[in-house]
Amino acid sequence: MSEWTAMPDDVPLVVATRGELAENEHKGRWCVVAADGGGVLQSGGDVRALTYLRSAGKPLQAIEPLLGGVAEAFRWEERHLAMLGASQRGLPEQVAAVEEMRERAGIPEDAFVFRAVAPTNAKSRDEWARAGEVPRRIYHTCAGKHLGMMAWCKLEGWPLQGYAEPDHPAQRRITARVREWAGASDGALGLDGCGLPVAAVPLSGIALAYARLACPDDAPDPRAAAAAARVTAAMGRYPELVEGPGRLASLLLADPNIVAKSGAQGLFAFGLRRERLGVAVHLSDGTEAAWGPVVIALLERIGGASEETLAALRARFPRIYRNDAGAEAGAWEAVF
Repeated sequence: MSEWTAMPDDVPLVVATRGELAENEHKGRWCVVAADGGGVLQSGGDVRALTYLRSAGKPLQAIEPLLGGVAEAFRWEERHLAMLGASQRGLPEQVAAVEEMRERAGIPEDAFVFRAVAPTNAKSRDEWARAGEVPRRIYHTCAGKHLGMMAWCKLEGWPLQGYAEPDHPAQRRITARVREWAGASDGALGLDGCGLPVAAVPLSGIALAYARLACPDDAPDPRAAAAAARVTAAMGRYPELVEGPGRLASLLLADPNIVAKSGAQGLFAFGLRRERLGVAVHLSDGTEAAWGPVVIALLERIGGASEETLAALRARFPRIYRNDAGAEAGAWEAVF
């Protein structure tokens, strides 16, 4: 058996009740960090523990390709820039944007390091199956991010072969940039689900990175800050391209004060522009189910979301849940 590091000390975040009993308890860690580097303002659990950024790192990973000029060289529009930070679900408008990016950059579909897949969204997958379509790489949830990297490699004259390897010049520079924004000089490097290297930094560093995405004037490098601002502006302009209708990140991105993105395995992060704060949450059981109650509770505590946004969140992630017969079965209770 290989060696591994045990999970850090976590705290209860959400309890799911059924009748008079607590049926499930979701533990994790959370923190609120100031954009100006003033440190952790509020927290629960060990926020110094290393946490893989997963897809929450996409807006940061887009910085270097944008600095390299991919948008100008390949005539990528704002909705294409939104796809650099997106985890697409295979919706028609998402796939169309990805395909336009690929065609304009002249990237062959077989250059993607990951395998061909079906759309993730259930409706899109059903329509795909009825039409007798075949799996394609452009349906992959991370296709937009990979296109940004491959287009940048093409401009720099770097080989597309091996573009996802940790020692490829593109990945070395992207990893360094991600760590810089998270205030982490080093840390673990793992392999993400899409085949790219993925950095692990303290959870407080992820919150700091999102504070800086919301307030790029506090970021270390002005040129990089301008590139990050292009990505987050595009994500806010096209929130449903970033994840999809009803997804937590897309609902938050529709609020002009918020930059948000989910990761995999329980990570969620957002930044608040007016409040100049970043927030990161990690559920140690890897679930998405408890994100809604946690994020709603945090926004009610620290502010930053409009009443319209809070109403949309409460409608999408109601505290009371019902069974298939329509009867009230239990509730989600934030307990931190």
